[in-house]
Amino acid sequence: MTPQPATPDIAARQQRRGFWLRTLHSWHWISSAICLVAMLMFTVTGITLNHSAAIEAKPQTLTRKVEMPASLLRALGPREDGNAPLPATVSDWLNDVLPVSIGRQTAEWSADEIYLSLPRPGGDAWLSIDRASGAVEYERTTRGAIAYLNDLHKGRNAGTAWRWFIDVFALACLVFCITGLFLLQMHARQRRSTWPWVALGLALPLLLALLFIH
Repeated sequence: MTPQPATPDIAARQQRRGFWLRTLHSWHWISSAICLVAMLMFTVTGITLNHSAAIEAKPQTLTRKVEMPASLLRALGPREDGNAPLPATVSDWLNDVLPVSIGRQTAEWSADEIYLSLPRPGGDAWLSIDRASGAVEYERTTRGAIAYLNDLHKGRNAGTAWRWFIDVFALACLVFCITGLFLLQMHARQRRSTWPWVALGLALPLLLALLFIH
């Protein structure tokens, strides 16, 4: 029997469905490509954060002491109390003689000392300048690669650029999930277990939260 040609309405619906399938597949694979590596990192660090008490960290501390040249010490000027960045010449010198990148970070100024807190992912650091003698003391503590990745997961002390990256990554994940949901809906007729699995994904965390989180 010769198949009947599709009516104009059916052909139009099929054309629209084909367009949306192609569009959703394109957005789905593009968003998955953008967030793939970061999603793997966030997934692994989600496990390490969940079991952080069982993962032993071995902090390592680096301490350096140097003397600031008299010309740079005078460049600090007569400032007393308050918060302000270091002069550019002082910051550049410190960046050269110490394993540090200061930039325009704000320091705490007092009559006797300038103190600069330098928090970082996976560790901490600080620097102090004795305003009378020019003695500079620097200390940096690192807690290992896992602590570093855990802090990146939380966005802790990672800077503005990393916060923007997390926002872009979250947006890519949102596009990935929404396009995946529409693709599920479009293929649901051929896959009857689709919505039971989606319902399970909704019910399981909800039940766990209601029953075990107090």
